[in-house]
Formats: sequence, structure tokens, C-alpha cells
Amino acid sequence: MKVLITGCCGFIGYNLCLKLLKKKNIRIYGIDNLNSYYDINLKKKRLSILKTSKNFTFNKIDISKYNNLKKFFKKNKYDIVINLAAQAGVRYSIKNPSNYFESNVIGFFNVLELSRIFKIKHFIFASTSSVYGNSNKFPLKEEQKTEKPLSFYAASKKTNEILAYSYSNIYKLPCTGLRFFTVYGPYGRPDMALYLFTKAIFNSKKVNLFNNGNHVRDYTYIDDVVNSVEKIITKKPDGAVPYSIYNVASSRPKKLKEFLKNIEKTIGKRAKINYLDMQQGDVYKTHGSTNKLINKIKYRPKMKLSEGIKRFVEWYKKYHNI
Repeated sequence: MKVLITGCCGFIGYNLCLKLLKKKNIRIYGIDNLNSYYDINLKKKRLSILKTSKNFTFNKIDISKYNNLKKFFKKNKYDIVINLAAQAGVRYSIKNPSNYFESNVIGFFNVLELSRIFKIKHFIFASTSSVYGNSNKFPLKEEQKTEKPLSFYAASKKTNEILAYSYSNIYKLPCTGLRFFTVYGPYGRPDMALYLFTKAIFNSKKVNLFNNGNHVRDYTYIDDVVNSVEKIITKKPDGAVPYSIYNVASSRPKKLKEFLKNIEKTIGKRAKINYLDMQQGDVYKTHGSTNKLINKIKYRPKMKLSEGIKRFVEWYKKYHNI
């Protein structure tokens, strides 16, 4: 089986590649534009690990460049396309919406259109819990309305879902969207709370705690995420409109201040805290229902938050030679 993974040097993309490369019958073709949104060295480190596998092929390609992407699609007859390439980050999207339009809307369309042209058997793509906006009905279920995104990042991801649905309806392209809920773990993104908090504590710097730490997040460990994607690959949707959307969450939400306390306990050092107001574009709470995913793939998240944080901190210390 030939699998194309876009955004292969990103946090989820890298871990998914590692997972799938353990299977003898799968060959991974990874593409990434290696942008500098966060530390490029972290992306290069992930890539260097992936390149040790004989079943992995890498090409530096920007998915917003249609002609370059089409040439890459022509080279190999892919069975599955997993689109994880996107400009991430809620707050960054407020200041740089054009970056998100280029990557998350134009880039997504290019991958979707080429998946249609080259008759891909199953198109899987990353969405986000951010599409739910500020809801007061929990846990969040896939059938809830999602027409009021609070950030341009969330809007771009909702656009992905709508485009994919239309392609499933018109062209019968089997599409599955996965709404990821606050994914964390080793090799995680440096712009996310776990990395930022850990870095600040080790460096005796102040932690910026927005909304006084009263945000609630459904933290989902990276292994639980990639295990779900692996199982979804062979579960392509059918019916008149072969389209499905699933929450990928732990369904065990925690307050941000509890999350911070857990990091402090793991490191064995108290954080210096800078209490701040809630930021524009942030949602107060995420808590996803995973009943739909349970019914589809018998999904059961295994990682407890305390153990997941422990694994991240151990990786962080090793990666930064602490």
C-alpha cells in the first residue's frame, strides 16, 4: 500500500509516519514545506529519524503550489492520502490570516482535487476541535452546529470539512475528517502549552497563564491519535455521500491550571506565573464525545495525562540535554 502523508515533519505527521512504517506492507511518501513557523531544527530532527527507514521517501513540497504537487502525484499511484499539512495555531492566525488561507484553504483544495483526479481510494484529513467555537453543550458531538468559529484557523478547518463533503457528494471521493483535541506528547509543537510551560519552568522564567488557568482542555496523547488514524485508513466511508467526521479526544477534560500543576509535579519545581486575561480567539472549554469513533474502530484512549506529561518531560530533558 502506498500512502501519501502531507505535513510529515509536523508533530502528528511525524508520529503517524513512525507508526505506519512499522508495517511491512506500507510505503510512506512524505511531503512538507519545512516552514519556520516554529524551530526548523525540530522538524529536521523528526525528518532525520524518518529517513532511516527504507520504506520512507521525502520531498520538500508546498501544497499551495498546485503544479509542483501535481508532478508528485503523477510519480506514484497512491492508495491513501492523509492530509496533515496546515498552518497551525489559533493566535498566530489572528495576525497572519493570509498564511492560513494559502496553506489551509488553497493547499487543502489542491490535495483534495488531485486526490480526485488520481482516484485515491481514501482521503483522510486533519480537522480540529476549534470548529465547535464556544459551545455550552458538552461533550461536543459531531452532529452539533459548527458555523461560528472564533478564529480564522478554525474557519479554515471548517472550510476543509465543507470542501471535502462536497467532493464526496459530487465525485464520490471517500473522505474522512478527524477533529483532533489538543494533541500532546514527545516531539510536540514548541508553541503549545506543554512545551511552553516546561521550557519556562526549566529556565526559571514566568509561565503565561491565560484566563488565570481556568480554560478546560481535552488533552489527547499522540499515541492515541496515531493509533486512531491507522485504524481509520481501512475504514473508508460508503453510502450515497462517502463522507465521515470523527472527534479524536480523550474525553477526560482538565483545567489548564491542573495541567500546569501536573507539569510542576513531574519536573519537581514550582512555576513562576504571570496571570493574564483570556485571549482573543480562544474557546473556554473543549470536551469531545468519542462515541462515534468507538463504534467505528473500538477506540479507547490508553494514556493517562500524568503519564503522558511524564513521557514528554523525559523527552524534553533528553532533547535539550538537561
